[in-house]
Amino acid sequence: MSTTEEQGWILLTNDDGIEAPGFQLLVQALNKAGHNVVAFAPHENNSAAGMRINLGTPMELRSREDLVATWELNPELSQTLLYELEGTPCDTMIVALDGGLAHTVPGIHPRLVVSGVNLGPNMSQDSYHSGTMGAAREAGLYGMPAIASSFTSFEREGMEDAVEATVQLIEVALRVLPKKPVNLRRPKVDLSATHLSRWPDIPDKPAWEDDPQSALRTAFQQGELMLNLNVPPGWNGEVSTTRLGMRWYRDAVSFNSIESEEAATFTIGAASIDHSEVAQSDCDVVAKGMASVSCLPVWPQTHPLALDDKLLTWALKSCEGGYPAWLYD
Repeated sequence: MSTTEEQGWILLTNDDGIEAPGFQLLVQALNKAGHNVVAFAPHENNSAAGMRINLGTPMELRSREDLVATWELNPELSQTLLYELEGTPCDTMIVALDGGLAHTVPGIHPRLVVSGVNLGPNMSQDSYHSGTMGAAREAGLYGMPAIASSFTSFEREGMEDAVEATVQLIEVALRVLPKKPVNLRRPKVDLSATHLSRWPDIPDKPAWEDDPQSALRTAFQQGELMLNLNVPPGWNGEVSTTRLGMRWYRDAVSFNSIESEEAATFTIGAASIDHSEVAQSDCDVVAKGMASVSCLPVWPQTHPLALDDKLLTWALKSCEGGYPAWLYD
């Protein structure tokens, strides 16, 4: 087996489209770092698509082998397989993980999903609107460990910092992941797993109490926990483990004047942002020039695969380098 094959594979997607600058830079950086990549990405921009999917609509999947030469990727460093899908970010994950990979590139079993690098922040309530985060969450629903990554500026300048931070987080995460996914398409469901909520029962002694970090690693490996990275322009090189913060979009709607019986036209776009300070939040950390890594549950509360609430407090504990402590043995 070659060195590149021993590395395993990373499955990439995004919501800005396969030719977006952040995606190109990430593919190039992963190639340079020696990571095998297979990409199923939207063929065009699908920003703010959330978890929208196309039902009953045929979607064409096309090889973008032409980008290997255009992006000057080195096949001697690692393997790169690029495909675009005429669908949403979530469509790309459903197609890839529910048979598309097996049909298109049989024998490739990605060990990690990475969505990004997105142009623009994905913090606080963005987690409900973001196509970048939606794709990572969809991967989690299919039992895959996943990372969503965003550059918190809407300007391209400085995005290389976000790509560097993304590669660093990927390499930290890979340390706790097997070469092949352990729970792809969820062949079995263990409701006794220590990281899962016992709701509506609330036991006095949680099942994970003796080893919370191991429980969180298992949750990540099996797709119940995802990572959300946000990197500011002018990143100072530091990383902090966070939770979602509070920011409010104000005056986001513009509309034209209504004359006689004409219909009014409303546009959702640029907005002012009010920020409420919250301890250890993604918004506050990014405002200080640090990269934010949030550990987010994939399943909603009350779902049988939801994470235990008390366990999530351990997800805020960090190691010396600022990354979540559970990513280290």
